[in-house]
Amino acid sequence: MRKGILIILLFSIVTAAQAQRNFLRDNKVRLGFTLTPAIVTLKPQESGVERNSGRAGISFGIMADFPLDQSGSYNIASGLQITTAGSKLKYDAGIGLDDYKQNPAEYNLKLTYVEIPFALKLKTDSRDGIGFWGQFGTYLDFPVRGRADIVSLTNTYDKVNVLRDINPINMGLLIGGGIEYPLGDRLTGVIGLNYQNGFVDVTRNAKWNDGKVNMNSFALKLGLFF
Repeated sequence: MRKGILIILLFSIVTAAQAQRNFLRDNKVRLGFTLTPAIVTLKPQESGVERNSGRAGISFGIMADFPLDQSGSYNIASGLQITTAGSKLKYDAGIGLDDYKQNPAEYNLKLTYVEIPFALKLKTDSRDGIGFWGQFGTYLDFPVRGRADIVSLTNTYDKVNVLRDINPINMGLLIGGGIEYPLGDRLTGVIGLNYQNGFVDVTRNAKWNDGKVNMNSFALKLGLFF
């Protein structure tokens, strides 16, 4: 059901964007699509929990630039994206979810979020249409799927549903930079690097008893403005 809601939501946004394309163009608001591969890590802050490895993730969805001046040098960058994330965490005995904490266990967490970035984006101008950009801001993540493969000394559990054990919101610092370049009269390509540093405990401490676990990521931002 959650997947269906996400598909309907994305389809509605795309349809609305197409219907208002002329209005947006006249007001210089830019819409586009982004595909952003990333390396994601969960970073435990307390003893008893160790990160065994990170996880390859990806974000995809709609990006939008809302200009704050006539030249388009100052913008509010936002959008709506689906983001996959996770990491492998090794828990000592007595820490972790109640049903699995009798023994040391490794949790391979696979998480999916709906993400809304919100950043101040500064962009340079050039005569040939190529411009450099940098952004600084934040983001909001809302989990819509959470699974874990759990391996202990005695048992292995696959695809355990841990969505209710994940904090219902995640946010943090977003910084990045890159380049935009023209691909035609109306198309502009985007390439850059983003770094996200999470502020919020991803795993609910009352459920996991694992202190604070932050989520960080380095990402290659690829996009296309129409």
